[in-house]
Amino acid sequence: MSLRPDESALYVGRVMHQRLRPVRHRLDYRLFSLLLDLDELADLDRRLRLFSLDRFNLFSLHQADYGDGRGLRAHVERQLAAAGLPTGGPIRLLSMPRILGHAFNPLSVYFCLRPDGVLQAILYEVNNTFGERHGYLIPVDEAEAGGESIRQQCDKRFHVSPFLGLDMHYGFRITPPRAGRAGLVIGVDASDAGGVLLHARLDARRRPLGDAALLRVFFTHPLLTLKVVAGIHWEALKLWTRGLRLHARPAPPATPVSITKARDP
Repeated sequence: MSLRPDESALYVGRVMHQRLRPVRHRLDYRLFSLLLDLDELADLDRRLRLFSLDRFNLFSLHQADYGDGRGLRAHVERQLAAAGLPTGGPIRLLSMPRILGHAFNPLSVYFCLRPDGVLQAILYEVNNTFGERHGYLIPVDEAEAGGESIRQQCDKRFHVSPFLGLDMHYGFRITPPRAGRAGLVIGVDASDAGGVLLHARLDARRRPLGDAALLRVFFTHPLLTLKVVAGIHWEALKLWTRGLRLHARPAPPATPVSITKARDP
């Protein structure tokens, strides 16, 4: 049975983080995310008992947790227009939902398609533990849009970890959700002048999104969002005790999204 790319879905997998220097440090944990077609949100709110839009439930998605807080599609389409890209196509958000009202997403990813269904850009939205948020919108190279994987890069503009400075850049390697593909991969390398400093990777498998599946992951991944926040602080404490230098927190960027221009053909 093929998987339709225009259906919202559940993705279950693992996340790995590995710091390469000046000390080596690795962690990995189980995680699940929802891939939500923004045009299906109202229907999911009506159809699912355990998922709600902008109101409390066992699982929920609150638009105030994303972008400028004034509506998901409107926010993303403003960024697409600013990048000179067409609007009106499907937009699919990969993110952890609120669980019993609590949410924290270190990274949410929007797959932005043209009206004809071709992937045209990816928006990476980063949250830090200081309550700040910033996005990176990167056009997809047309030669890669229909391929197995996508490679992108951008300069770092937003403070995330106190153990990493701003003079860095990101490299992304993405295997996006697509018809007939059961898996999804998001790889991120954070590099400085000395090369790759930190590598992170999400590997997840697609499952149908329904109440039974949501109830199952609630018990197999209990209090996931709280565990993510606790894990971030615990790992930071371990790095601090190993003598890593702290970087001062700079002011956040003046604009909510940094836009990378498309490469010339």
